[in-house]
Parts: sequence; C-alpha cells; structure tokens
Amino acid sequence: MASKTLYSQRDPMLKRDCFEDILEERRNSSDLKYALRCYAPVLYKGVTPCKANMLKNIVLQSDQLHYVINQVSQESGEAPDIIQEEASVILEEMAHRLQISTVRCFAFALSKAFKTLFQHVCVNEEGIQRLQQAIQEHPVVLLPSHRSYMDFLLMSYILYTYDLALPVIAAGMDFMGMKFVGEMLRMSGAFFIRRSFGGDKLYWAVFSEYVKTMLRNGFAPIEFFLEGTRSRTCKSLTPKLGLLNIVIEPFFKGEVFDVNLVPVSISYERILEESLYARELLGVPKPKESTSGLLKARRILSEDYGSIHVYFGQPVSVRSLAQGKVNRSTYNLFPRHIPRKPMEETQSFVNDTAYRIVRLQEDNMVLKPWVLMASLLLQNLEGLELSVLTEQTVWLRGLALSYAAFLDWPDQAPTAKVVSSSLALHRGLACVSGDRVSLVVGEPLGPVTPEEALFNRAVSVLSCASYRNQVLHVFLRPAMLAVAMHTAASSKKSEWPGLYNCFSFLWDMFSNDFILCPGDTVQDFEEACYLLVKTGAVQMPQQDIVMTDIGQPTLSFFNGLLEPFLQGYQVVCRYLCEEASEGLTEKQYIPAVRSFAVKLILAGNLRCYEVLSSDMQKNALAALLRMDAVRKVKVADQVTLIVNKMAVNSIDDILGGKLPTQKALLARL
Repeated sequence: MASKTLYSQRDPMLKRDCFEDILEERRNSSDLKYALRCYAPVLYKGVTPCKANMLKNIVLQSDQLHYVINQVSQESGEAPDIIQEEASVILEEMAHRLQISTVRCFAFALSKAFKTLFQHVCVNEEGIQRLQQAIQEHPVVLLPSHRSYMDFLLMSYILYTYDLALPVIAAGMDFMGMKFVGEMLRMSGAFFIRRSFGGDKLYWAVFSEYVKTMLRNGFAPIEFFLEGTRSRTCKSLTPKLGLLNIVIEPFFKGEVFDVNLVPVSISYERILEESLYARELLGVPKPKESTSGLLKARRILSEDYGSIHVYFGQPVSVRSLAQGKVNRSTYNLFPRHIPRKPMEETQSFVNDTAYRIVRLQEDNMVLKPWVLMASLLLQNLEGLELSVLTEQTVWLRGLALSYAAFLDWPDQAPTAKVVSSSLALHRGLACVSGDRVSLVVGEPLGPVTPEEALFNRAVSVLSCASYRNQVLHVFLRPAMLAVAMHTAASSKKSEWPGLYNCFSFLWDMFSNDFILCPGDTVQDFEEACYLLVKTGAVQMPQQDIVMTDIGQPTLSFFNGLLEPFLQGYQVVCRYLCEEASEGLTEKQYIPAVRSFAVKLILAGNLRCYEVLSSDMQKNALAALLRMDAVRKVKVADQVTLIVNKMAVNSIDDILGGKLPTQKALLARL
C-alpha cells in the first residue's frame, strides 16, 4: 500500500510515523468480502467479549449502585425496589448492544461512502501497532479530536480494518432519536448519555458505574471526545472533565493497575460541515439530527473532500503521569463503593491531564497547504495576486516547518500546482478571477438587504477561518508575543516587565479561545521568545528583545493572525460599556452583541466579520467573567449580567494597545 512520511522540524533526527492509505486496498478489492471477512481482535489479557445483558447485570448488581439507590430511597421516600427499577430503565436507555452483523453492515456502507467522498484515508500504522499492544496490557481510553460527525464512524471503521477491538463510544441522546440510524449506532457500540443531568444522583451513578465496569473488565476500549462536542471553529475546545474523571478513578482506587489514554488526531483536508458550522456561528439554529436529514445530505456524495489523516498518538500511562502528583493512599481511607467528590489534587491532576492530551492532539494534526493559504487570504480580504499568494504561501510554509508544524506538502509537485490544486478543492471558498484570488461570496437568488449581503460575506469568512484556525496552535505563542511587543512599543530591557505583563494578559484573556495549559504562562513566554529568535524575527542582545530587519513580515503576519480576536473582544467590551441595558440577560447577550457588530460593519466602522461568531462572543464573556469585569446574578429563572464598566473599559484600553500597569515577575529566559 502507498505510504509517505512526514517529519517533525522540532528535532531534525525525529521521524514522524509513516501513513498508509487504507482506501487503496478498498478500491482494488471487494467491499462485501471486506465486510464479511474473519474478524477476531485480541482483547485485554485474553478476556472473552461480554454480552450486553451480562454487562448490564454486573452494573445493576454493583455495590456502588446499590449504595446510591439506598441513598436516593432515603431522600425521596420511595422504596429501593422502585429506585432499582428506575436505574434499570436508565441503563436500558443508555447501554450499547454491539452486534457484529451490524458492524459488518456499517463496514460495507462506509467503504462505499469513503471511496466516494475522500481521495485518501491515511492512518499511521506504527500508532496502530502501539494501540494493539496497549489494548492487551491495560484498559484503553481512545480520545479523538472532534471536528465532524464523521469522527466516531471513522474510528470504528479503522479499528475494524486493522482487526482491533471495536470501541464503545459515548454519544449524545440526539442520535438516539434518529429512527433506525440510532439503533444501528447502538448496535455498533454507541452508548447514549444525556447532554446534562445536573443533580440527578441516580443517573450519574448508573452512568459512571456503567463506564467504570467496562473499563475495569477491559471488555472493549472506551472512546469519547474530551472536547464534549464538535468544534464549529476547528479550534480545539476547552476539555470537559466529567468522563475523564470517571475513567481515571478506577486507577486511583486501585481497581486497575494502569489506564492508557490514547490521543487521536483526525485531520480533514476539507470539512463536510464547513458552511453549516459558519451558519451556526452566525445564529442559524443547528439542524436536529434526523434520519430524513441524513438522507437529504446524500448530495455531499457528489463532492470531493480531499484526504483525511488519522494519527494514533503514543499511549499515555495514567500511572506514570500520576507519579508524585496524586497520593493514592488516601483512597484507602474510605470504602470503594461510596461515591466521593474528587480531592483538590486529583481534580488538578485530571484538569492538567486533559489539557496535555488536547495539546498532543494538536501537535499531531496534519496540516494541508490550504490552511496556510486561508491564513493569508483572511489578512487580505480584498484579494491577492495569484503569484503573490503562491510566494507568501511558500514563505509561510517555511515558517510553519521551522515551528514544528506537522505539514503534508507534496514533495515533488511544483509549488504552483500545489496552490492551484488546493484552490480547486476549495473552490466553494476561494476563486481565481484573472490573476487575482479572493474569497467566494454566495450569489443571492434575488435582491437582498444589506444585512443579508453581510450575512453571505460572513459565512464565507467564517468558513475560511475554520481552516486558518487549524494552524493557530503552531503560531499562537509567538503571535501573542508579537502582539505584546506591538502593544508595549518598546524593546528596552527596562520595559520587559511591561512586555511580559502584556503577554500574560493576552494569555489569560484568550485562554477560552485557545488551549493554554494552566500554569504555563512563563513557559509559553519563553517558548515564544525562543521561536521568534530561532526564525530571526527578533534578537536578544543582553536580554533585550529587538526586532530584526528581516523580522517585520513575520511580526506583521502574527499581529494580523490575532487581530480578529482582539477586535472581537473589543467589540464585546464596547457593547457592554455603551449599549448594554441594566437588565441584560445571558440569553439576550449573544443576539445583542451580534446586532451591535452588524451596525458597526454596515456603518463602515468595523471590517472584521469574525466578530459575528457566537463562539468568539461566548469566549469573550467567559474571559470577562473570569476577570471579574462581569458577574452573573440569578433573578427568578433568568441569569442577569452585571457589568463593571470601569473594569471593562480598562480591558478595552489594554486590547486597544495601552500597556498593563500592574507589576509582574520577570520571565526567565
């Protein structure tokens, strides 16, 4: 089978895993034979597969669940038998019913679909071999990135292809409502959980015991998305800790020797939902999952979505990670079956682990040339000459590689051909007219209002931004330092505390928009300095930071990269200070900010369409809440936002280029 190798530039001697295109064999052999082939995966320490009914019985008879049932019975006054029956109903609604016949049907259907949709589906075989070994040694938790509905189908398809144990997959209840398809997913290994269950003690007990039973017994790898939901922006989302807490707890309690966490990075050259995501970010309601909607979506089969790269990372041992960080002996002070809230050191460990796993996902994302081109086009919304775009893409490629980007660039193809093929694949987003490349704006069917024209333009920009966002993790830290240098407007040693202050402020401000590991501010500042020096953008004579003659294009690009986020947060600050009413509710906030931004754009006072993104607006509010510039107060059934206008104005000033005045420790360099 065809394979190719990508290299990490962080260490010239470090070789990336080889990729194999698993569709190549599918194109040259029978899909029916593939689906019906002998499937005999090796399981954890030789255990035999567990039937769904047996698994449910183990859960219902567990000491942990009986303890909670008795608790709920005492609190509610209901008989334990009635509570036990409720638990049984919850488990029946939740549990998977994996059947190999259904898996084979999916294998056949997905082979047909993938060959139509994608040119290649590339998998790192060394990662597969590591996973195969890990599954036999300890319970395994698969943690894929989440950018598309396709992710969990793709994961099961790959494991079936390589004769690995199929995972049981945490899925939202939305899918269960899909006639026929919901049950097909259940019989392929999906178990369904409610999006939120608040203080429902019984539901939580059934859910957590179900997951832990599967993990303790090693019946199958467990799979869930750390981000909780699909990222509509293609940036990594802040990790959710609920399920991670559950799968790590058996190790803390000594019920398993170790747990292997396997980060999986799924990279799409072209995302199936790109325009759907853009519309959702602009306030168009997300379509409800339905079988009829799935059938209507068949038209996507006529499109070309390029390649997918799936990188199975090195298994991460929870035992090794916890060494010296968590004192497990404290878990021996209480009976194992009594539920307890995680201790502070445990919660800190789980939070740190979650961030590290998402960073590993980011590091192993395979980037295509289009993400570089999209980054350049978004800083030149009026368009670029094709020759200039080609020249700048080559320059940006070199910069990305020097920063250890995992870039898939055809080695033998001329640069002009690489650029033209990328434009052809993404012709719905960018077009060449004459010798000029510009973003495509959907053609209206008739006369449109200025607001509708603005909406069409915003869809194009946000769709393009979803590709630029895929490379942000590579450039983020030096970009924040570039913005800090621009803001501090000084490179003298005496101003370094101000420069670090500014970097630290941006780090804190954007920690909902990007994956910035808690406590890593100084380390990230040092990394930013190192990378800018490495590529010659700055020099550090006697620990001054000085921009070099050749550094201007790099620093200018980095400033432009973060400009939409700076402007977006400033618009939120302006709205809260100038327009927000006293009784602004949390539900009113996003429509109101969007309306305010629309007015600014239509009046010619704002050119940044990304400000209209609900994701950016939510993250800006989260930052202001964290910084105590805004507070939430519950009044009746509504949550009202209380704005400290002085604090918000101060933040707006800093974002606009005024240096923070508070003292800060000097970063080590």
